[in-house]
Amino acid sequence: MSYRFRPWLWLAATITLCLLPIGSARGQISSDGSLSTNVNSSDNANFTIDGGNRVGGNLFHSFGEFSVPTGGSAIFNNATDVSNIIGRVTGDSISNIDGLLAANGAANLFLLNPNGIIFGANSSLDIGGSLISSTAEAIVFADGTNYSATDSQEPPLLTVSVPMGLQFGADPGAIVNRSIANPSPNPLLAGRPMGLQVESGRTLALV
Repeated sequence: MSYRFRPWLWLAATITLCLLPIGSARGQISSDGSLSTNVNSSDNANFTIDGGNRVGGNLFHSFGEFSVPTGGSAIFNNATDVSNIIGRVTGDSISNIDGLLAANGAANLFLLNPNGIIFGANSSLDIGGSLISSTAEAIVFADGTNYSATDSQEPPLLTVSVPMGLQFGADPGAIVNRSIANPSPNPLLAGRPMGLQVESGRTLALV
């Protein structure tokens, strides 16, 4: 295994995933119980994510599944002084995201699902930081700690260190981006963000 940010997509898997309709998977977000992640929804379409385990500026979440249906939302209700929101999906389902991802403040959002991630045509962002979404198996931190999405049996080692890279498995899933960004200078339409866009100076990485 190696860890690094990869600038390419896995073509064969991408072609396969492109054939899957977003609506074929029921949009749902659930905690896997390994951390203090709390997920609340009254309609199984709009989700509020609270809790998690905070270590320094890092806020860790662990999900059994993570999908957002068309027109739905996943809102991370984090403290505004959080630097990094780091979420992993430990279940065996692909993440189908066809709604809004939002977070408070300027936190960077990391989303890890080795099974694959599909951003639908209606997916959008409302975050003040960067988005790093990956099908790697683990996030690697500057102190050598790994936050793994495939080894959820043991309590994870959480760290205050800075995320530095990604560790890929032998057969990672693909990331598909079908989002449609607003080409106008104003990324808002009727008060709602459009497409996968981040603020100037921030990073949007799908690897």
